[in-house]
Amino acid sequence: MGDLQAYISKRKAKDPDFAKGFDTGYQEFKIGVMLKMAREDAGLTQEQLAERLKTKKTAISRIENHAEDIKLSTLEKFAQALGKTLEIKVA
Repeated sequence: MGDLQAYISKRKAKDPDFAKGFDTGYQEFKIGVMLKMAREDAGLTQEQLAERLKTKKTAISRIENHAEDIKLSTLEKFAQALGKTLEIKVA
C-alpha cells in the first residue's frame, strides 16, 4: 500500500465524516494530501515553506486543505520550493 493509500485508510478510520464524504471529494483532497506529503518529505514545516514562497503559513494550510481550485502556476511554485518538478499526466 502506498503512502497516500495508507494515509487515506488511517484518516477514514479516525474520522467518520471524512469517510462518509470521501468518494465525492477524493480528487480535490488528493491534490492537497500530495502537496502536504511532499512538504513533509522535504522536512519542511508549513511556516518554512511559506517563507520560501514569500507567503504566510495560512496560505500553505489553505492550499493543503482546499486545493480544489489551485492554479497550475501555484503548483509549479510549490514544487520548485520543495526542490521538485511538477509533472501532469492525463490518463
